[in-house]
Amino acid sequence: MHPIRLRGAQTHNLKTVDLDLPAGQLVAVTGVSGAGKSSLALDTLYSEGQRRFVESFSPYARQFLERLERPPIEALDPVAAGVAVDRRAPVKSSRSTV
Repeated sequence: MHPIRLRGAQTHNLKTVDLDLPAGQLVAVTGVSGAGKSSLALDTLYSEGQRRFVESFSPYARQFLERLERPPIEALDPVAAGVAVDRRAPVKSSRSTV
């Protein structure tokens, strides 16, 4: 499998970041507060994956969805749809099953 290549990421406080992530492996993003972890993981990688996933929908389906802006990057390939898990506590409800 080819690595996921990110080039020229400038989302929020990222300063033209280039990196290669191993494909098919779990990758942890760590660093001090303000280092750009969320900017990299959520606002760049996840955002672009979500945007490309929505672009694969039919024009009819896309008309009901909010238009997603492309993050400030030069290149990101390959990228697939992703899932982001929010760190907030889930809402408890009597109807919840999970």
